[in-house]
Formats: sequence, C-alpha cells, structure tokens
Amino acid sequence: MGSSQRYDADQPPVDPSTRAVHVRGPELAGLRPLSLPIFQTSSFAFSDSADLADALSRPDGSFVYSRYGNPTIRALEQAVADLEGGTAAVATASGMGAISSVLLSRLRSGDHVVVQSALYGGTVSILRDLAERFGVEVSSFSGDPGELTGAIRPNTRLLYLETIANPTTAVNDLPALAAIGREAGLTVVVDNTFASPMLCRPLEHGAHIVLHSSTKFLGGHSDVIGGVVVFAEDEHYRAAWHQVVDYGASADPFAAWLTARGLQTLPLRQAKQCENARVLAERLQAHPAVSAVRWPGLPSHPDHEVAAKLLSGFGSLMTFDIAAGHEAAVAFLERVRLAALAPSLGGVETVVLQPSSSTHRQLDEAGLRAAGITEGTIRMSVGIEHADDLWADLAQALG
Repeated sequence: MGSSQRYDADQPPVDPSTRAVHVRGPELAGLRPLSLPIFQTSSFAFSDSADLADALSRPDGSFVYSRYGNPTIRALEQAVADLEGGTAAVATASGMGAISSVLLSRLRSGDHVVVQSALYGGTVSILRDLAERFGVEVSSFSGDPGELTGAIRPNTRLLYLETIANPTTAVNDLPALAAIGREAGLTVVVDNTFASPMLCRPLEHGAHIVLHSSTKFLGGHSDVIGGVVVFAEDEHYRAAWHQVVDYGASADPFAAWLTARGLQTLPLRQAKQCENARVLAERLQAHPAVSAVRWPGLPSHPDHEVAAKLLSGFGSLMTFDIAAGHEAAVAFLERVRLAALAPSLGGVETVVLQPSSSTHRQLDEAGLRAAGITEGTIRMSVGIEHADDLWADLAQALG
C-alpha cells in the first residue's frame, strides 16, 4: 500500500532530485494545478492605483507587468532558488542576460574584477566591453588561491568563477577561493551552468551569487533560450532585479514554462549524461588519434581530486585534443554522423564543436593558449544516447 504522505511546501524534501520534480505554480481557486500553467499575458489589471504603484516598485510584490514578474516565471525562479539553496532568483531572457545583469548591477566605473583564466568567451567579451567603455579593470588568475590573494587590489569588487570551466573543464577549489573573496569583501559570483545544482551548489561553498544559462542543462532539450540568477542575499537580488527590468533582460513566460518542464527531468538526464561521459572519456583516452582528454572524472585530470570533493558527479562536458591539429579536427567534425556539429550544450543529444573557431573566437592566440585551447581541441557535450552508439560514431570519425 502506498504512503498517504503528501508533499508539504513548508517542509520540502531534502534530496534535490525530488525537489526538481515539484515545480509549484500558484493555486487557482484553492486548487493547485499538477502541471505549471503558462500565464501568457503582458499585463495584469488592478482595481486600486496604490496597489499598482506598489507592484511596480519591488520584485516580491503583486504581478503587474510580465517584464517585472509573472506567475510562470516566478515559479521557475523559486524552483531554481530552492535547488541552489538561495533566498531568491531572477530569470532572464538568456544566459548572457544573466551574466550581464549581474556584472552591471555589481560594478561601477573604476572597479576591479578578478576572473579565472579559463572562462566562457561570452563572459570575456562583456568584461572586455566594460573595460573599454567604463574603465572596469579585469585581472585573471589560474585558479591557485595564492595567486588570487596576490591579484586582489583596494578597488577589487568582484570575483568571478565557473564551477566547471568552459571549455577546459578545470575545477577550482571553490570553497578556498570563495573564502578568500569573502575575506576581502568581494562579491563572489559563480557560473554553475556546466555542473547544475544536481552536481554542485556554490552558495553552500561561500558564493554570493550563482548563475546559469538555463538554455543548457536546466532546460535540457535544445528548445529554449534563458538564464537564471540565484542570490544568497536580498540586497544583491533587488539590485539585479532592477537591472533586469530596466534593461529589458526579463524572461518570457513560455520560455520559463519550457525551462521548468525540463527541470523536472534534470536528475535523470544528468545522471545518464555523466555515465556516458565516463565511458567515452575512458575510450578516447586510449585512442591513438587523441593526444589529451580533459574530463574531471579521469584520474589523469589535474583537478580530479578537487572535483571528487566538490562535485557529486563529474559532468558530461569534456574536451579532447586531436593530435594531428587543426585540419584533423575539422575533418573529425565533418565526419561525425550521430553527434551534431552545433553550438550550445547540455541537451539530450550529443554535440561537438571546435572552441577556437566558435565559443572562444573572441580570444587571440595568446588568450587561447592561456585558456588551454589548441587548434585541435574538440568540445563535446555528451547526451543520453546509448554509449556504444556514440563511441561507434566517434571512432569512425577519428579514423
């Protein structure tokens, strides 16, 4: 006989894999829809002008205009905030909307930012723009705690990290770095896209702000563009909400609904993807055409021990270097049949690309070297297909 115990919103289940399933929308006439409704409306009508004015002034007020807030969007925000262990979240129109909103809300002209050297190209691009247009200074460090301490200046305001670096899969000692940042009074921001809350929750390790491109693992089906920012502190939340609203980076209700729908299967998808990644990483490491494989689950990965302590799984992103270089890498990409040559990642299908000509095209040769990217580097996001079918495709493409 099944248990009669019902889900209690005031005492949610502890395990994230259970919480991900229970994306809760608003009650309607005293009943809770089992599936999250889409509130596809631009505005909400009021009978009191004072209530309308109040709703426009704060992120936790009544719904008034969907750029400011919407029931479907808020359900997604609350679900991701719960998974990450945050106090609140703001959903955005894209991952870059999440990144830019955080940086613009936390930085002023003359401020200094410290970032890890292996970083998503889009983040590098917006930091470069902030430096050129507004005089924001940017320094990078390798991930060594001592190097971080030396990079902090009197005008340093923000430390920006990635849980699993794009695309090199470097995994830094997040608790140690966050502790140094907090001690120096910095806002610690972590892009958790590659790990998701299933593998790591950076707020538990000292971060102030966590962000995601929800286009990736949270949505998980390559059918939506979005971002989410989660906050440990109300002050940061309100500042970012104003930034999102004023600059028009707000999420769309239908996109939020798609993301919330994907979120419910995240635990299952990511477990399968991580297992497939293990199989492929081990086989690629033994292939004569491959000179290096970078996946945190391999004992040969330089950050394997850190990853084993920090992550509950090693992720499904990896890079590998084709020994013969650029032309051989291009030929590989043209020969794959099951894996798709496509940007983005984190979907149910396996995709591959060459970072030097795509995701990190903004970097010059020196920047690529600093980020650990060669002309023969392939980035692969492993999907949920059968591992043997994926290997057969990769093996024939490698020759």
